[in-house]
This record gives sequence, structure tokens and C-alpha cells, in this order.
Amino acid sequence: MHLVLVHGMGGTPFTWSSVVPLLTERGYSFSLADNLSQSLYDDEANVRALIDAVDGPVLLVGHSYGGAVITAAGTHDRVVGLVYVAAFAPDGGESVQQIVSSYEPAEVSKYFTRGADGEWIPATDEESWRELAWDVPEEVRLAGRAESRVSADAIFTQSTTVPAWASKPSWYLMATSDKHLRPEIQRDMAKRMGATLDEVDTSHAIPHAAPERVVATIMHAIESGEPLPSGLG
Repeated sequence: MHLVLVHGMGGTPFTWSSVVPLLTERGYSFSLADNLSQSLYDDEANVRALIDAVDGPVLLVGHSYGGAVITAAGTHDRVVGLVYVAAFAPDGGESVQQIVSSYEPAEVSKYFTRGADGEWIPATDEESWRELAWDVPEEVRLAGRAESRVSADAIFTQSTTVPAWASKPSWYLMATSDKHLRPEIQRDMAKRMGATLDEVDTSHAIPHAAPERVVATIMHAIESGEPLPSGLG
């Protein structure tokens, strides 16, 4: 089984820097998506290219907005399952913006500004980190500052066509103290998908705050015994 790990909005492969050593120790094969967060459709195409390069079954793992990306890209024939890590899971014809607009705003909303073209620019000050990612180790937090990208509004307004979770098994690791993606939204999406749900009491930054729980969820998905598509066993 090959893993493709997909970061969230404005992120980079650094999102998984605490998870990667644990996967490597266990001998898992994986690829890290490096999406520009300018278009959901472009990010989907990038992940599909990573899947195309794999000769065998693929498990997609998405964090935050990365969940929307794997929801779209996961219809690829080689994908056998999806793991959502405090991630969005849109339905067909639904966008990330439509999901969040149905609930009260999360605390993260006060820490973004909009650029001239509607892009989303995150705050990187101490106050925002203390409120939003208090459980991320200090050295990781400082290293991550240089990795932040500005995200285009399109990644939130473009909608999913066919959601992969409608036809493939899914697992959801929910952050119960999340101030980016409200926990009730996560729970509702997991229920709608029929995903296997697990919970961890962390901030939105589960991959850094509790990387071992991310790996445990991935292992659960791999060891679940789900049948593989014909020709991929």
C-alpha cells in the first residue's frame, strides 16, 4: 500500500514533518503532495499525477483543505480508501465555503486578511499561534512560519464533482479542540460519509500535535481488510 499525504490550505509537505519519521520507521511507502493552494482543480490534478506514478493500491491522507483535494482525486481507480485528518469532505456540487457557511464562524476567521485579489493571508504572530496551535512544539512552530503560503479564494469556492467517499471506505480523525474547523462540522461530515471516526483532543494541527495518532489511523485503514480493486492485490 502506497500513501499519498496531502497538506491543507497554504501549506507545504512540512505539514507532515512529524508524521514522516514514524511512517519511515514502519517501512511505509509514501509520497508528499506539494500543492500551491491556488485552485482545487489544479491541486486535484497534482495529486492524481502522484497516484498515476504508483504501481499498486493507494491510500490518500488529507489534512484540512487537503480533505477536499482527496475527496476529488480519490475517484482514481488505484485509490482504495481515504483518511481525513481534521479535514473537509465535500459532497457532490459542494464547496468548502458552503460547508463552513452553514455553521458559526470558527475562531481562525479573525486571524486572516484578504488580499487585493481575494486571496487569504494568514497571521503569523504569537497571539494567533497561542490561540490556534498552542499544542504544536515550539521548534516546529518556528520552522513552519517560513513554509506558509497565501491561498487563492478559488480553493474554497470551487466545488467537488463526484466525492470519492461515496464509493470508497473512509476514516476520520477528528480534533475535538479545533479552532480552525469546528468539531461539530467534522463530526457531521464524518457521519455523512459513514466514515470510521476517531477523536483526539488537540488543535487543528493534529499532524504536529499528535503525529502518532495520525499514523495509528493510517494503520487502522491499511489493516482493515478492505478488498482491493481488481488487479491491485
